[in-house]
Amino acid sequence: MKKIEIAQFGGSETLQLVDAPIPTPTGTQLLVKVAAAGVNFLDIYQRQGAPIYGITPPYTPGLEGAGVVEAVGSDVTAFTVGDRVAWTMALGSYAEYLIVEQAKVVSVPQGLDLVEVAAFMLQGLTGHYLTYSTYDIKPGDIALVHAAAGGTGSLLAQIILLKGGIVIGTTSSDAKEANVRALGVQHVIRYDRENFLDEVKKITDGRGVDVVYDGVGAKTFDQSLLCLKPRGMMVLFGAASGAVPPFELMRLNAAGSLFITRPTLAHHVGDAAEFAMRSKAIFDLLLQGKLSVRIDKRYPLADAHKAHDDLASGKTSGKLILVP
Repeated sequence: MKKIEIAQFGGSETLQLVDAPIPTPTGTQLLVKVAAAGVNFLDIYQRQGAPIYGITPPYTPGLEGAGVVEAVGSDVTAFTVGDRVAWTMALGSYAEYLIVEQAKVVSVPQGLDLVEVAAFMLQGLTGHYLTYSTYDIKPGDIALVHAAAGGTGSLLAQIILLKGGIVIGTTSSDAKEANVRALGVQHVIRYDRENFLDEVKKITDGRGVDVVYDGVGAKTFDQSLLCLKPRGMMVLFGAASGAVPPFELMRLNAAGSLFITRPTLAHHVGDAAEFAMRSKAIFDLLLQGKLSVRIDKRYPLADAHKAHDDLASGKTSGKLILVP
């Protein structure tokens, strides 16, 4: 089979296409023929060698995807050959075949396209836990969503609107603005030509927002705090522009007894039952046509390096996927 392998941490040139034998599942493992794998900023952080992830090269990147079960281990009880499955937080997805534990996958309902599901898993589940668990959006809540045209941002915006919340979305080009407005977002801030803090204050009549969902990090963090109403919540869930440096906690007091959290998906799908619950919730919304995922570009495995470069450029709008 073909797979991507990273022999040492570094730039996108470390993503090398290699040949490998098709592995054999044992115990509670499944062998899945990969239909598509999602490309995420988390893949880039891991490739660069961020120590928090505890990964040692060589390894095959990719944390989400969907496909069809090709073989099962002797102790597998929940799946059979031919089942359609999807996964997230299962390393090794940039490959034609993946070995994965049965507890790490969920069944994909009929009526859903596997490629679309692969593009949806990590960011769809992220959107779910951020809006139901990290900060439970209530009708009338105002949320500032940075990079609202991106994969996670667009799904966050859709879920917030479905829950009766109000979205203020930031983005950076005419095309991206059109994509955000097409989701039903009425308040769009062009941070390429507007100060988003000033615009948020105008939109909210000086009140501020209930919650900020910030996956951008260093470039937006300081002003995002100032966008919050007293006792508002700052949800920092990514660092596309770089990590936020240490800061003085008393700033939260001075700005209005603010809350801040730095969640991650792994802690919200680590339990198989919780993973299944969140997956069913987003699959139901997809089946009902209430959620949509925009696939911006599709790449063959050999172009994984280009997918990483395109994602890091900030010029994409929607999801990037690899199709083995």
